[in-house]
Amino acid sequence: EAFQKSRGGFSFDLCDRNKNLAQDGKVNVPKTKKTGTTICGIVFKDGVVLGADTRATEGPIVCDKNCEKIHKIAEKIWCCGAGTSADTENVTGLIESQLELHRLATGKEPRVITALTRLKQRLFQYQGYISAALVLGGVDVDGPHIYTVWPHGSTDHLPYATMGSGSLAAMAVFEAEYKDDMDEKEAVQLVNQAIQAGIWNDLGSGGNVDCMVITKKGAKMMRNMETLNDRTFHAEGFYKFPKGTTELAEEAKKRFANVSISSGMEVE
Repeated sequence: EAFQKSRGGFSFDLCDRNKNLAQDGKVNVPKTKKTGTTICGIVFKDGVVLGADTRATEGPIVCDKNCEKIHKIAEKIWCCGAGTSADTENVTGLIESQLELHRLATGKEPRVITALTRLKQRLFQYQGYISAALVLGGVDVDGPHIYTVWPHGSTDHLPYATMGSGSLAAMAVFEAEYKDDMDEKEAVQLVNQAIQAGIWNDLGSGGNVDCMVITKKGAKMMRNMETLNDRTFHAEGFYKFPKGTTELAEEAKKRFANVSISSGMEVE
């Protein structure tokens, strides 16, 4: 009993109660919201390329047109996240800190399989309630690797992978164009085409194309390598207010007019 109380994590004790209340019509259970993203990864001759769109949505609203969905796990291990942005950022940040402690303790660079194991164990512990669908990619002593990690903790080891609501459109490009032993330029171009397929064919995906190239030499971020949805109209003179428009600023000047500062204080 003491162990059950101290183990932490989510409590599922009330799941049956909530299910019965919903069936009786006494409670309107909130529905989950679909999140939109296109992320992918591909193995080429000398490493891996990860790609992602940059649209973040709140239901039907585009709340961020240029967010970052490629997260750092280690110097040569990076991870694309689809799902709830808070979950993807926090779970990847947690594993990043764990692998850094592991690197300091062992004196060796972490392997991709180590990051995968820690991610899948963390997600399986919460039974899918952490909404993070991930494409993990990196290069270690065993070569380049691409993995997918599903929110429930299941994983796949593949030469190319896609996740998110635009994954089918991106996978169609990979299935048609992928080949073994591509060079870096070919791999980046193919990932670019796959992300664009998701952007143009999935309403939940949009914005720009981000790519990350990882080789034995290190990682190279290609932020906004394709800008697909630039604003074509910008109003002239927009948001140009004359001085004195904000009354609070004038009030603040009067309030602090007689404030003296001692010689020992530094003011920026």
